[in-house]
Formats: sequence, C-alpha cells, structure tokens
Amino acid sequence: MGDKEGAVVRVVSKISALDADAWDACANPDPALYNPFVSYTFLEVLERSGCVSADTGWQPQHLALMDDGSELVGCMPCYLKNHSQGEYIFDFAWADAFERAGGNYYPKLQCAVPFTPVPGPRFLVPPGPDCADREKLLAAAAIEVAKRLDVSSFHATFIDGDAWQRLGEFGFLRRIDQQFHWPNDNYTSFNDFLDTLTSRKRKAIRKERATAIESGIEIERKTGADITENDWDVFYRFYVDTGLRKWGSPYLNRQFFSLLGEEMADRCLLIIAKRDGNPIAGALNMIGGDCLYGRYWGMAEYYPCLHFELCYYQAIDHAIAHGIPRVEAGAQGEHKLARGYMPTTTYSLHWFADPNLRHAVDDHLKQERPHVERAQGILADYAPYKKNTC
Repeated sequence: MGDKEGAVVRVVSKISALDADAWDACANPDPALYNPFVSYTFLEVLERSGCVSADTGWQPQHLALMDDGSELVGCMPCYLKNHSQGEYIFDFAWADAFERAGGNYYPKLQCAVPFTPVPGPRFLVPPGPDCADREKLLAAAAIEVAKRLDVSSFHATFIDGDAWQRLGEFGFLRRIDQQFHWPNDNYTSFNDFLDTLTSRKRKAIRKERATAIESGIEIERKTGADITENDWDVFYRFYVDTGLRKWGSPYLNRQFFSLLGEEMADRCLLIIAKRDGNPIAGALNMIGGDCLYGRYWGMAEYYPCLHFELCYYQAIDHAIAHGIPRVEAGAQGEHKLARGYMPTTTYSLHWFADPNLRHAVDDHLKQERPHVERAQGILADYAPYKKNTC
C-alpha cells in the first residue's frame, strides 16, 4: 500500500522485523511523556514470551509506514483476533448480534496493547510538519488491511483523546468509557494529599492504611536491579491466582515476567507485602514519563484493606515521592473514587465492513454516550475532595 508521495505501509507479522530505535522514535518521541506499553521492548517481550501469537488469538499484523527511503516514519501495533478477550473494550454484544444475524464477527483487526487497558498513543508518528498526514495514512491503511483480510471490523482501543477527535472525522465510529485516575496536584507528602479531602474521607483512608498493616505486615517497594527472579516467582503465583478468579485463565506466562525484568526493570515498580518475612501479596506497576500505571496484583491470603494499600495508596506514595503527575489504576472500579481516583474518559475508534452492522453500532453508541457522560458527572460529584479542590 502506498501513496503519491512514495510512502508505503507494510504489514509486519512480528515486531522484531522492525528497527527498535525507529519504532521508539515514533512511539515515544518525548521522554517526559514516555508510555512503556507502546514501546518496542514491551511489545516485543509479549511476542517473544509467546503470550502474543496466533495461538493465543493475538496474531501480530503491525503496520509500518516507510518513506521512499525505507525509513520507518509511522507505525501501529495491530493484531488479527479471533476473540475479544484481553481488550477491556467490551464488544461481545456487537459480536453476538452480528452472528445472530448470520455474519462472522471474528476475525477482526485490533489496534491495541494486548491485555493492557492503558490509554495512550496508537497511531504512532513522530512530531513534525507531516505528522497529521502520516496519521491519516496509517488510518487509511488500517481500513485497507481490514478489507484485504476480509475481516468484519477494525478497532483502535484506549486511544488518546486528541487522535480520537481527529480520526473520528476520518469516518470511524467513536466510543467513550471511563477509568479512574489519581491526579498529583504537586503534593509534597501523603498527608498533603489527605488535607485536600473531606474530613470523613480523610479519616476513612487513614483507618484503611492502619488496618492493612495491623497484623504485623511490612511493605517494600522494589525497582530496577533490586527485583530478583525469586520476586518474579512470588509475584507470578499471586498473578495466576487473581487471573484464575477473574478471567478463567491468566493472559501472561512466567517467561513474560522474567523478560520484563531483564529488559525493563527500571520501568517496573514491584510492591510486596510480607508477614513474618514471608510474601503474602504483591502489586506490579509500570513507570512512565508522566504516569505510574497500576497493572496486576494478587495475594496468598486475605487481609482487610491490603488491596487498597498495595494497589492505591502505595502507588500514590510513590508518585508523590518521585513527582509523577498521575496514577492510573486500571480498568473499571467505582470503589477507587473514595480513594481519590477521579473518573476520566477513555476513547476508542471502530470501523465496520458491513453497513448494517455499522448502522446498528452507530445507533447504539449515540444512545450509550450520554449515559456514560451522565454517570461520569454523577461520580465526580461524589469525589472525596473538598469542594475547592480538584
């Protein structure tokens, strides 16, 4: 696929076929806004570990925009999918309706970070005078690839809001949802943050933090070379337990965590809770340029409020100590609101080959969006902050 300027879009079946530095120049041109999940290394580790493959229903079909000198000037992490698992943008009802009508919803083409409901760039182009044109070339190429593969649809999920606005005008259907993110208002300490809350919420959080460690539990935070293979062994047991209870089977294998530790240890924050020296729970965060991303958690035995401490309060502590502007605590969870995490809009784009399916989804989204916006406004009214903050 090409254009009159000589740029060509290639479909690549494994990310290792592309130059790592060139990919990262497109994905993360500004270190201050570094997003670990669209980095070459993170996506390559998913593939090298076997978590992402045709066998798992995530067949890489990355788009690589090459200029006339064969230099990578834009890219997209794309996958041919035969299910909707591990996406967190739920289109199961669309698939069911289309298949009841006699269509085949799967396979579909998905632009996403596998198993990772983290907002960020998806149409990856470096800044410059041609960035808007390159973005449109990638969008057009994605639709063309979907047509050539004869799939039902193309989806770009957890896309950044600006691109969602621009490319919605390109012909995609636009969907919104919400997550809960914690905003760091230049706090100097956790107590500084607590001082912005209402008295009742402030007391509740202090009580939860005290309850979490009252059984003699000690908590440590590790990053970089301090994270050992034994730590990954322990954390993987926690992760598997949570995965079996939530999803039926975990998405990530043990090798993934070893490779992540080898390749991106400085971007990992592992929080471990111990009792009598024995690990009893853990939470994994990824460190971005302007965000701390809460990812996975699990525990060997139940202790009251330990989940809140490890997943929310420890992340806030770390963000304050290191001047990180926000914490993202993953998908869903209205209970995060009481802990200071505010409702935040997330965005996705959708294209459908079948005009009847497109019309039905378009009608659904027009009805869904006001409900999402209304719910977000109601939740914001219940924020724990004093009225003159946030």
